[in-house]
Amino acid sequence: MDTKATHTDSGFSNMFLTGSILLANLDFTGLLDYALKAAIGGGIWLAYKMMADYLTRKKEK
Repeated sequence: MDTKATHTDSGFSNMFLTGSILLANLDFTGLLDYALKAAIGGGIWLAYKMMADYLTRKKEK
């Protein structure tokens, strides 16, 4: 009886295992809350930046 041991373990399976362990411990509600606050803050910053650019161009004319 001739048996060969095949080893099909790849880097992907190790990465998948590590990712699943890290995602299992992640607080999705906190992450969603942070993303929402970051998006709102980014929108406010963008509005101020666009308004400052508009006023600068208007002042130069």
